[in-house]
Amino acid sequence: MAAARRPLVARTRILIPTLVVVIVLIVLLGVFTRVYTDLLFFRSVGFGKVFNTALSTRILLFVVFGALMAAAVGTNLALAYKLRPPVRPLSLEQQNLERYRVAIEPYMVPILLAVSILFGIVAGISASGRWRTWLLWRNGESFGQRDAQFHRDISYYAFTYPFQRFLLGFLLTTVVLSLLVTLVTHYLFGGIRLQTQGERVVSAAKAHISVLLGLLALLKAWAYYLDRFGLVFSSRGTVNGASYTDTHAVLPAKLILLFISLLCAVLFIYNIFQRGWTLPLLSAGILVLSALVVGGIYPAIVQQFQVRPNEASREAPYISRNIAATRSAYGIDRIRPQAYDAANTPDTTELGADSATLSNARLLDPNVLSPTYDQLQQIRGYYGFPASLDIDRYTVAGPDGRSGTQDYVLSVRELDQNGLAQQQRNWINLHLTYTHGKGFVAAPANTVDSSGRPVFTEQNLPPIGPLNVQESRIYFGEMSPDYSIVGTRQAEIDGPGATSGSQATTSYDGDGGVSIGSTLRRALFALRFQEKNILLSSDITDSSRILYVRNPRDRVSKVAPWLTLDGDPYPAVVDGRVTWILDGYTTTDGYPYAERRTLGSVTADAVTNRASNRPGQAANEVNYIRNSVKVTVDAYNGTVTLYAWDEADPVLKTWMKAFPGTVKAKKDIPASLLSHLRYPEDLFKVQRDLIASYHVTDPREFYSQEDFWAVSPSPDDQNQTQPPFYVYSQLIGQSQPSFNLTSPLLARGSSKLAAYMAVSSDPGNYGEFQVLQLPKGVTINGPVQVQNLIESNAKISQELSLLRGQGSRTIQGNLLTLPVAGGLLYVEPYYVQARENAVYPTLQRVAAVFGENIGFAPTLSEALGQVFGTATGPPSAGTGGTGTGGNVPPSSTSDPQIRQAITDADRAFTAGQEALKKDPPDFTAYGTAQKDLSDALDRLARLAGAAPSSPVSPSPSPSPSSPSQPAPAAPPPSTPAPAAAPTSVLLPGAPASTASARAPSG
Repeated sequence: MAAARRPLVARTRILIPTLVVVIVLIVLLGVFTRVYTDLLFFRSVGFGKVFNTALSTRILLFVVFGALMAAAVGTNLALAYKLRPPVRPLSLEQQNLERYRVAIEPYMVPILLAVSILFGIVAGISASGRWRTWLLWRNGESFGQRDAQFHRDISYYAFTYPFQRFLLGFLLTTVVLSLLVTLVTHYLFGGIRLQTQGERVVSAAKAHISVLLGLLALLKAWAYYLDRFGLVFSSRGTVNGASYTDTHAVLPAKLILLFISLLCAVLFIYNIFQRGWTLPLLSAGILVLSALVVGGIYPAIVQQFQVRPNEASREAPYISRNIAATRSAYGIDRIRPQAYDAANTPDTTELGADSATLSNARLLDPNVLSPTYDQLQQIRGYYGFPASLDIDRYTVAGPDGRSGTQDYVLSVRELDQNGLAQQQRNWINLHLTYTHGKGFVAAPANTVDSSGRPVFTEQNLPPIGPLNVQESRIYFGEMSPDYSIVGTRQAEIDGPGATSGSQATTSYDGDGGVSIGSTLRRALFALRFQEKNILLSSDITDSSRILYVRNPRDRVSKVAPWLTLDGDPYPAVVDGRVTWILDGYTTTDGYPYAERRTLGSVTADAVTNRASNRPGQAANEVNYIRNSVKVTVDAYNGTVTLYAWDEADPVLKTWMKAFPGTVKAKKDIPASLLSHLRYPEDLFKVQRDLIASYHVTDPREFYSQEDFWAVSPSPDDQNQTQPPFYVYSQLIGQSQPSFNLTSPLLARGSSKLAAYMAVSSDPGNYGEFQVLQLPKGVTINGPVQVQNLIESNAKISQELSLLRGQGSRTIQGNLLTLPVAGGLLYVEPYYVQARENAVYPTLQRVAAVFGENIGFAPTLSEALGQVFGTATGPPSAGTGGTGTGGNVPPSSTSDPQIRQAITDADRAFTAGQEALKKDPPDFTAYGTAQKDLSDALDRLARLAGAAPSSPVSPSPSPSPSSPSQPAPAAPPPSTPAPAAAPTSVLLPGAPASTASARAPSG
């Protein structure tokens, strides 16, 4: 029996080390595969220095801190073993421990090495993950600003302080682990005797433990020293930053505790020369008691009895610090709200100045129309569009040859392998044949055809359109597969051919991706993607390339891991190439006194929560953010280019110092790209959230929070915030329209509109904010109220019921807020879609709301006509009428001046209606015509001896269930009325028409 066991034991002794070696080799092979293929990727995009710097820094931190931890633990373990008592008293406790000592002592060296190496590896891995902290500390650039409390440069808090806290945490962990290992070793080998009579801790063990406790007390003293500076991030007061209690109670308490910790360290060391543990216990008791009383109870008393009764005055200086720091840290320090005397009654004399805004009001919602683009421009089942489209502006020549700039809803036609039939889904098709998308699709955001569909200007395959797309193949996009291998013996599908029913093919000739011709590389990529066909396929040649990390956002995140990226990359045609544009942020949570925000929550809205291609931000807290970098990714070859945008940003300068040569200068941005750069959404969301509070700069008013604003809930999902909208509009006080990112803001705790916020994306005034503050005494409906107003209108509700009949549903588009006509106009498109089958949304109605005036019509111009006033047709011949201008004299008069005034009034009205009939309506011409009409009617009234005419305006209290309507126009009594005169559409402020006035067709 014993003989049979010996071979089994021998085999076990061989098998276990063999398994360990095999597991280690597998792990190392996996690590090598990942590292080497990543190196190939970084080299393929020209960012090898980033890979080398990041990897070398990780290795350095792993080795240095791992070695320190291993050395500290190993030294203390060896020292504790060496200081073991040579003779141990006979006791039951020691007899029980003896069998463990007998089993361990023969393997003491291997155990010591194993324990040290294990702790070292864990510490090294943890430290290597802090490579960004290390690089920021090593390369930190000055902010040129000092904090209000300790007068240190902001760079200390952003770059140095985090590293000091990391180093302190590492040293505390090292000493605590060393102390635990020491206690266990001393106990195991008899230096500590818990159940044995006589001396409980031998002198050598006591000295060893006292030194470690002394080191722990010294580190605690350093912690109290650093805690003083950490008070600039305190959340004790009404705002972030050191409060009254922090500066008058906590700060001196930390200083007292620092000295107490130093005293305890001395007592711990002095205890080496004393008998017993009186001094250490006294020291620990003093430290705990002082921390409780001085560090906890005393500040609580100050807060409760000095601050609370006088909080507004006590905290005012510290609120001022927070306001100044927050406005600076988030780049909103130059934003000042301007008064906007908005009214609920439109001033139509301003419509001419607002014509650019009205004519460019967006009717196509990029977050709704992806199915429409799919149905009309998908072309092939293996192409598709993302769930949320994008918006940008282009300058395109019109039919008359004149160029005009407007916004377009656009997307690239990407490869969507979900559209392949099941029998097509084999490895060759998925990775060698169907490799790319094709084409750029764009439609003007303010235009639809007679069926409510987008009017595409860039469309079809082969691509046609005015944007001059020279390379339309999309190998790098948001929907691209994990990897594709190009340049193989298999032809790549390239959409429909030139003749009906034919299939075009292509072969990639770009330099994107990594060469995969060698057997070694094929083997490594087969391991990375766990696909044996990469190694075995005979279709792969020496010139083949593998494309991976293809999503533009993932691609940039990999080459610039120090950037926080905006959640919405968007494509643009730049110099004939489809180019993805991304916004990169530099952030820190180390800006003293600045308010903190969690990016993940403050940037989430109704769109990001439902669009799969709009990833949300991580749940990390920041208190400083800059849009410091603009990034491009070429859709054909995957080239990544970083451009410095905010060159004064010290965080960007620090990272550029850490990774030299990776970011190009701002002056290198080509003009063709500059015209497509947008103000980023996520930064705007953070800033609007802060401006809602931090537009208030007086500390006492800030404390009362009386004038705080809030981001509006989304009208279609009130559990989510409303996203901001890009609109091509003309801001108040501007002479030309611009591409702006806009958002309304509500009075906090109310649905009343309080402000309108916009920021320009045009190169000439990029980043200029306009915050219109509405009068407090006027109730302007917010988006949710407006949505309810539309839906509850009796006439509109009846019409919507028909649109929502059996088999169809309506989809509300973006509810835009536009400052026009001395107030705020809301425009919302309504789409209709069948509930079943692959039917796409089409625009069928447009809602427009100004105050209580509601328009709901098939076209925007008709809806605006309803909002800005309607007039019924003239009375029949021979009946008198009284308009707002008073009695109108009979036209049978022989006075030629009166006849001329009537003719001029008729001509002016006709010109106004013709201006409204244009697509888009010409509100400038309309305003001029209305002025001419008013002059003619005033002249007619004077000639007839009547009072001058006054503008027609909506009734002061219109019914919420129907649009306001001015009084019907009164024609001259003897003027013949045209047969079957249609209803004429007038805007508020327009004088009543003469009898011969005509309404716009439709």
